Formats: sequence, C-alpha cells, structure tokens
Amino acid sequence: QVRLVESGGGLVQAGGSLRLSCAASGIIFSINTMAWYRQAPGKQRELVARITSGGTTNYADSVKGRFTISRDNAKNTVYLQMNSLKPEDTALYYCNVFPYSATWGQGTQVTVSS
Repeated sequence: QVRLVESGGGLVQAGGSLRLSCAASGIIFSINTMAWYRQAPGKQRELVARITSGGTTNYADSVKGRFTISRDNAKNTVYLQMNSLKPEDTALYYCNVFPYSATWGQGTQVTVSS
C-alpha cells in the first residue's frame, strides 16, 4: 500500500524559506521519479519540480532558481527547499511519483504573506 506523508509547511513572510519533506512507503522509491505538486485555491494542481532516480531535476518556470528538489533514497524521502518565497507560492503542496499516481498524501500547507 502506497503511503506519502508530507511535512514542513507553514506560514512565512515573502522572501522567507521553507523546507518540505515527503516520506514514501509502499513503493520501490529508489527507481521512481519523484515530484512535488501544488494546488492553490481555485486552481488546478500543477507540477512544481521532479527528480529522477539518477538525480536529474526539472522545475516549473515559476520556481526555477528559487526551489531545489532533492532525494535521499536511503530514507525514502524527497525534499523541496523553497527560498525567496512569494505570495503566489501559497498552496497545498503534495509529493507523488512522476507521472502522478492515484494515491496522494494529505499535503502540507504553505502560506506566504506579503
């Protein structure tokens, strides 16, 4: 049974930083491309960043240069370091495999105040 548990969200002022974590179980983590997605109120869920099993990364244009995705295969965990946060980064953040599967975690809320 796949389980994804996100953590690390919070309320931060614009320009601040947060580090999100996602612990995965029930999948062969090391061979999967992992990704972070987000969904803002009234908007569709969007892909933020992804990282292959070999460590190749890819980012949405809106976060390029500010966010960094990484992974620790020994801990079955994927991270998202978010710097220079903007109010438009406010959303519920989720991790999943890429392309995403039907199983989602509860997400972690990121709120950036101006």
